[in-house]
Parts: sequence; structure tokens; C-alpha cells
Amino acid sequence: MSSARIDRLVPTAVADADDQQLLDWYDEGASHADGRPWVRLNFVASIDGAVTRDGVSGGLQDSADNRVFALLRRLADVVLVGAGTVRKEGYGALRLSDADAAWRVAHGFTPHPVFAIVSAELGLGPAASIFAEAPVRPIVLTTADAPDDRFQALSEVADVVVAGVDLVESSFLLEEFQRRGLLRVHCEGGPTLAGLMLADGAIDEICLTVTATLEGGDAGRITGAVPSDPQPMRLAQVLNSDSTLLLRYVRDEPHSG
Repeated sequence: MSSARIDRLVPTAVADADDQQLLDWYDEGASHADGRPWVRLNFVASIDGAVTRDGVSGGLQDSADNRVFALLRRLADVVLVGAGTVRKEGYGALRLSDADAAWRVAHGFTPHPVFAIVSAELGLGPAASIFAEAPVRPIVLTTADAPDDRFQALSEVADVVVAGVDLVESSFLLEEFQRRGLLRVHCEGGPTLAGLMLADGAIDEICLTVTATLEGGDAGRITGAVPSDPQPMRLAQVLNSDSTLLLRYVRDEPHSG
């Protein structure tokens, strides 16, 4: 785990927070009283809004972002990622550290969250490490139009679920998670998936790390170019680490499903 110092500025000042404090703060209010899944979106961006450097988000991450990134995974029942981001960012199997897994077990979680991948075309190799080395059988969410041969091949290594006709729909996706008891949804992008979820009104929380750099160039936004109505958010927390800001916003008025 990164040793980056993190101070809280909002809602109250706390210096040099430890891991348990950070976990408690991020866990506060992160659920629905009626048992619907809570969707948390986690992203990093530069001051001028770039979400990638040289095409990947990893170039923007620093030790504070990595520390919080790992802690947020501790709190997740399922980690949700679009297939394009899986390929671009070089995701491997979703396996937490021994310390993270031990903490989860001690707090009533399974040792590792489920890895859920959204892929309309099923352009994922069954032999990839995300499947072959997975500690928990992954879920692949796809469409009714997905190629049959790819569907059958991936079904050998993952639970492949149809969650829409032409594209994966948030309502089907969240219903599937709720059916499986996966109520803490941690979405790590990418922008296309985030844009679709925003358009569907499915995002309850955004955790945004703002790194202290200006990037320029033509890097994209947190949410992709999907038409949607503005969604009011409330600032719930501000953390600071050596000029990096770690912001937590929650939905101003939680959606009704």
C-alpha cells in the first residue's frame, strides 16, 4: 500500500489519515436504503480535464491516487470496467493484495471482488489473464447481438450475461448485480461506459482525483459523448496530498431506480 500522506480538508480537517479512516469516510452513505446497488465511479484527471496521458490513465496517477484506488476496491462487491479500458490499460486478473483480502474477510466481504466487464462485441480472448488467473469467476455483460462463437468461447471462463439488445443497458446490468447480491459497484471506466451510465441516471457517486498537472493535447473526458441531462452532485469530501486533490461527490437527489 502506498505511504502517501493524505489530509482531509472537507467536511472537517483531519491530518495524515490512516487507511481505516479513509475506508470509513468512503463507506459513509454509500448504500441505498431499499437495497439497490450503489454505483461509484472512480477517475483521475489533470487540472485541465485530461483523463489520459499518452493514451492511458496510468500516466496521471500518483501515489495518493494509487492508495485510494486500492482502498476503494476493498469496499467493492464488484469492479465494473468497459472492455476498451481493459485492453488499453492492460488489466490483468482482479486479485487484491493479501492485506486487502484479509481486511475484506475480517469485515464480512469475500476475499476478492467480482470483476465485471462490459463488452458489446465480446472482443476478449478467453486465454487472457483476466480470466485464466482470476480468483473469482468474472462476469461479462454483453448484448443480444454479440457473436455466438465468442459468446460460447467466453462462457467457458466467465459468466456471460445478455444485458441489452444493441448496447449494454444500465438497468439490466444493475438488476443482474442485485440478483447476485453485488450491491457495491465500483466502476473504473472508461468514458463510454461512464457516459452511458450517466445518461441512464445510474451514477450515485464520483470519486475524482485531480492531479497537479496541465496536460494539453486532445485527451478525452471522464464521460463519453453520450447525450444526457445535467446531473446535480453534492461535494461530500475533499482530500489533499501534496497538491493532488481527491474529491468525492454524491448524487444530490438519489435516483428512484
